Amino acid sequence: MASVAEILKPEEGSAPQAEAVVVRFAGDSGDGMQLTGGQFTLSTALAGNDLATFPDFPAEIRAPQGTLFGVSAFQINFGSSDITTAGDAPDVLVAMNPAALKTNVKDLKPGGLIVADTGEFSDRNLAKAKYDANPLEDGSLAQWQVLAFDISQLTMDSVKEFGLGNKEALRCKNMWTLGLALWMFDRDRQPIIDWLRVKFAKAPELADANIAALNAGHAYGETAEIGGDGLKQLHVDAAPQPAGLYRTITGADAVAYGLVAGAQLANLKMFYGGYPITPASAVLHSLSKLKEYGVTTFQAEDEIAAIASAIGASYAGQLGVTCSSGPGIALKGEAMGLAIMTELPLVIVNIQRGGPSTGLPTKTEQSDLYQAVYGRNGDAPLPVIAARSPTDAFDCAIEACRIATQYMTPVILLSDGYIGNAAEPWQVPDVSSFEPFPVEFLETAQEGGLQPYARDEKLKRPWIKPGTPGLMHRIGGIEKQVNTGHIDYAPANHQAMTDIRRNKVLGVADSIPDQEVEQGAAGGKLAVVGWGSTYGPIHQAVRRARAKGHDVSHIHIRHIWPMPKNLGELLKSYDKVLVPEMNTGQLKTVLRDQYLVDAKPLNKTSGQPFRIAEIEAAIEEMIS
Repeated sequence: MASVAEILKPEEGSAPQAEAVVVRFAGDSGDGMQLTGGQFTLSTALAGNDLATFPDFPAEIRAPQGTLFGVSAFQINFGSSDITTAGDAPDVLVAMNPAALKTNVKDLKPGGLIVADTGEFSDRNLAKAKYDANPLEDGSLAQWQVLAFDISQLTMDSVKEFGLGNKEALRCKNMWTLGLALWMFDRDRQPIIDWLRVKFAKAPELADANIAALNAGHAYGETAEIGGDGLKQLHVDAAPQPAGLYRTITGADAVAYGLVAGAQLANLKMFYGGYPITPASAVLHSLSKLKEYGVTTFQAEDEIAAIASAIGASYAGQLGVTCSSGPGIALKGEAMGLAIMTELPLVIVNIQRGGPSTGLPTKTEQSDLYQAVYGRNGDAPLPVIAARSPTDAFDCAIEACRIATQYMTPVILLSDGYIGNAAEPWQVPDVSSFEPFPVEFLETAQEGGLQPYARDEKLKRPWIKPGTPGLMHRIGGIEKQVNTGHIDYAPANHQAMTDIRRNKVLGVADSIPDQEVEQGAAGGKLAVVGWGSTYGPIHQAVRRARAKGHDVSHIHIRHIWPMPKNLGELLKSYDKVLVPEMNTGQLKTVLRDQYLVDAKPLNKTSGQPFRIAEIEAAIEEMIS
């Protein structure tokens, strides 16, 4: 098969076709690569391609310009068939400076295409990137096709008529680059032009300048002849999709919309108590725009106040929600115990990042599973759910709301930085297809007197709004007496209440579906078991292995605790079990503990998602 670089050369006839292409935009953190990637994603979605994205940016708000640790990148995999990952290796790398090239070129496929801005390859910038010589001139890039031209100067030329200074003019460089990319992949400029008009509505001269740069980049693609080869458009057909209304959605937005939908299905108003932290802040930003759906958002002074306010809202009769990342979840730990002891519904979203401590704030990891399942003082069980993709986060958020309200318990929803920041097409669901789970508050005392800790068949205690006439009661963090809720330190009572709280959470398994096999048979030589955002690379690796004739299956777990009732029997039906995780083996340990299966780990803690090839190689090794 011809490489994308070869396809992009001019040839007679119609535009060449490709089933899927991986493009990475990379530059300085001030070059607007996330914005460029986001708008390219918009145009790609409107073209009907399936897609997956991977924004990758530094933790520093403004890293020193031109340095290796200040590089920001945005990768998109788009195609005419099912896309489940952002792609292993780029076919095309757009490098806006030497640091971006050095940081990313090692990932580019052999024969791939480099588009570089020679205007940034000055001696000073080369030194910042630790280059001894200019790589565009010394032959070190011979294994790739290189298209190098002065994007900086071309951008300034395109906006000269608007009277911008050099600094302001160069801020349009990302739009020039986007215009070129839109031409290369046969994308429509009009949606981007419309967006620029809205973005710069109060500064139309800036809109005009950016649009001029966009158009100039697009026109350059039509006329450029670089190295005698020139550029050729590459067309990617639309992916077949069921009819319906679609939009691109990030994992953070999907969580926000799912929480609102869950509260609506429970017939409750929602209170969100949060505190800013990367990468969880986007959920607060999304929810703050949804006030018309009965959502109250509150930015507290710290993480502890955020969860405490959400618990207070649940006590008052609303659905309390809080969200953070690993360090903030650690601070919320004591209050989670309070929510467990008071048995109030609460949804706690953890968008995981690299740790421990501050760790890797803008990178992804799955290292908070132990924290979610075990990480509180005392015996303090609560249900844990994990989303597998941005679109799946919507359904998982609804499921978290259902379990929290139907079992009167806090629930943890696990996402991660990759899911939270990434985007993919989402078919907007028909809201009438969701089964409501309306909450019933206790309005009158039970026969024989009020018992705030009485139990139904699910071991759920009643939810009582404070101020309801005749239903004065107390809840709190000190152990309560069975049924009555009075303070009771008696050994037998604590044993009984501990058992009740545990059995209530374990009983959640009665209302969740049996574990399904995503690919392959229920039983065989090898099961690859995953959770969370490893779904895409596992899915593709197993698909490739099965195409080679290997007896391998894919199992992906949504309900981390309690686990589906059939999971133990299912896992024991395989000769071997492989568990890829972006941690040091946390789900693997839980599976060994619960089911005594000899699960083998495949671990990665680099802050980057798994590549398909990494899991495929592990499958080959296990099979052999």
